[in-house]
Amino acid sequence: MWLSTGGCALGPYRADLVETYWRWEQDPAVLVGYGRQSPESMEARTEGMAHQLRGENIRFTIYDTAVERPVPVGVATLLPDHSVRTAEFVIMLAPEARGRGLGTTASRLTLDYAFHITNLRMVWLKVLAPNLPAVRAYENAGFRAAGTLRQAGYWLGKVCDEVLMDAVAEDYTGPSVVTAGL
Repeated sequence: MWLSTGGCALGPYRADLVETYWRWEQDPAVLVGYGRQSPESMEARTEGMAHQLRGENIRFTIYDTAVERPVPVGVATLLPDHSVRTAEFVIMLAPEARGRGLGTTASRLTLDYAFHITNLRMVWLKVLAPNLPAVRAYENAGFRAAGTLRQAGYWLGKVCDEVLMDAVAEDYTGPSVVTAGL
């Protein structure tokens, strides 16, 4: 594990977990949350995995460490724009991992990594406005509402807004597992 705190850890994005990642991505709640209308084949996901492993995005497997042996429960990704030292943040949790605070903790760990290792100055995300559990988790992790893209998404077949949220390095107040070890 690379970073760990409070029953949650970030570790490497792993090719041997492609089927697990694919299973999570096909969950109806993930499809609705991302605004996707169609599932992806396992073959397409495997091909995409090879591309992702070679790319410059920063990807983590999220682990539940509150159990005897750490269990993969999600994925967190930073999509950096190096020219302006910012990144888009994307997270996905397995159905069995939701509602236990792992999304908030994994988001905090990712911000810790982004600000203290990658030296980004701002991390942003988009979330569909009706996804209130996700909005609360992001707020608890340190993100703030930055604006709204009106009628930019779909939630359960209905047009909805997307909320833009951001976190800046100066406002990062979470306990840092990166700086605590230095």
